[in-house]
Order: sequence, then C-alpha cells, then structure tokens
Amino acid sequence: MPKITLDAFDRKILDALQRNARLSNVELAEAIGLSPSPCLRRVRLLEEAGLIKGYAAQLDRDEVGLGLTVFVGVKVERHHEPAAQAFQQAVLALPQVIAAHLVSGESDFLLQVVVPDLRSYERFLIDTLLKLPGVSDIRSNFAIQTVKAHGPLPLDHLGQAEQNKR
Repeated sequence: MPKITLDAFDRKILDALQRNARLSNVELAEAIGLSPSPCLRRVRLLEEAGLIKGYAAQLDRDEVGLGLTVFVGVKVERHHEPAAQAFQQAVLALPQVIAAHLVSGESDFLLQVVVPDLRSYERFLIDTLLKLPGVSDIRSNFAIQTVKAHGPLPLDHLGQAEQNKR
C-alpha cells in the first residue's frame, strides 16, 4: 500500500495521468474538479512520495522498426544470490530487454525483448542471452499480436481501506 493516504482527488489524478500524462495542470485540475494550484501541489506530493515514477512517450514498436516482441523464460544454474545478482546486472545493460521479472514456475526470470525481426532475435539469443552469467535454459515465446499493452494500473483498491473505516 502507498506510504501516504490517498483521497479521491489523488486517485483521480493518478488515473487521469496514467491515461494521458500530457495533460496540462489546468486541464488536469479541470478534469478532476480542483483548482490548478492545489492540483499541482498534489501532483508534486505524489511524485515526491514515489507514486509517480516519471512520464514517458509510448512509441509504436512497428513504426520504430522493433516489430518482434519475445517473452523469454530464463533458468539460472544456481539459486543463490551472487548468480542471480550477476544475471540481473547483465540484463539491466541490454536495451533489447524492456522488462525483466523474477518469477516462480518453470523459469527463474521472464524477460520481454523487442527486436526488429526473427533474424535479429536469433543473433541476440546466440550472441548475448546464451552468454549471460548463470544461464542454464532459455524458452522463447513470440508475440503474434498485442491485444493490450501499457494499460493503466487499476486503482480501485486504494479507496477500499478508507471506505472500510466508515
């Protein structure tokens, strides 16, 4: 749960900015029903508290020549801290890996990789992924079509604790 108590205005701000981070403060204030000055103060508090990590443009992968998305399950040789740390540090340096998760199940890590095409992925797999520290197995799953990506986080649960007190 967040470190700060969020009210309905804070939740509306977070929801609105997830859907359109380019809103001006005046537009945001109008959308949530506050005047601009308190709205800006709240946004800054949400940023300082770490709830808002940043703002970014979402690029069209096909249009920038990164039309292939691959979900890569990786097993590491040993399940101890130094091996996992070495693998994680190596993954952080790879621009093709746009998301990496430590997971339970058949794999130890799940990577989301974007590359121009299948031949590029083959080179990345052979020249880079298979050479990462501690890698013992790799399973690749290719995205055929993206149905939903970059969806806003569901924030309904943030108001439940407040409602339960009443």
